[in-house]
Amino acid sequence: MLARIRKDIRVIYERDPAVKSTWEVILCYPGFHALLLHRLAHKLYKSNWAVTARFLSQVNRFLTGVEIHPGAKIGEGVFIDHGSGVVIGETAEVGNNVTLYQGVTLGGTGKEKGKRHPTVGNNVVVSSGSKVLGSITIGDNVKIGAGSVVLKDVPPNCTVVGVPGRIVVQDGVNVRDELLGKIDLEHHKLPDPMAEMILCLQRKITQLEERIVQLEGKESESQSIQQPTSKEGGVCSA
Repeated sequence: MLARIRKDIRVIYERDPAVKSTWEVILCYPGFHALLLHRLAHKLYKSNWAVTARFLSQVNRFLTGVEIHPGAKIGEGVFIDHGSGVVIGETAEVGNNVTLYQGVTLGGTGKEKGKRHPTVGNNVVVSSGSKVLGSITIGDNVKIGAGSVVLKDVPPNCTVVGVPGRIVVQDGVNVRDELLGKIDLEHHKLPDPMAEMILCLQRKITQLEERIVQLEGKESESQSIQQPTSKEGGVCSA
């Protein structure tokens, strides 16, 4: 247990540049507190102390703002940054070295029984406000952009953005979208497929407007040639 706590503290040092000391982590990091309380609740849940485990998870939610069902399975090296609004469902499984930012939901999509929450692989980053819903699998080394809604399985080594989530990078190669063309992805700058689509539509509208102006100009010139005017301003008669 102590070794795991030390690893949790080391993970925070590795991923959060704001941390100043170990005591700051112990006293001021709700994500760290949430994981500690969840491990206790999870042990109670596995020992068939379900009500006690759920009560402890609600205390955890009240104290940290992080709601983790005691049935959820969470691996080692998980970092919940800030934590406020994070929700992890009962049958969710989170792998090792996963980073979850504030507002992330690993939730279900209905009232079905059995496995109804996501399985998240190792070395995954789920950015702020993202929703991963249903009994789907998120592969290893996946990055999910802020505000994305992921409803389908994601293979390993991908970057996903948008609503619904779209794969924009796979195995380090940009994925060509039929509507948007090739997207240039940088590590610190995730593309927004919807914004790109709107920009494409705006460019197309501008081109159509320019074409209309050209056609109207040609039509005016044609009418002027067919019906020349006299010096007095009237139409010349044959």
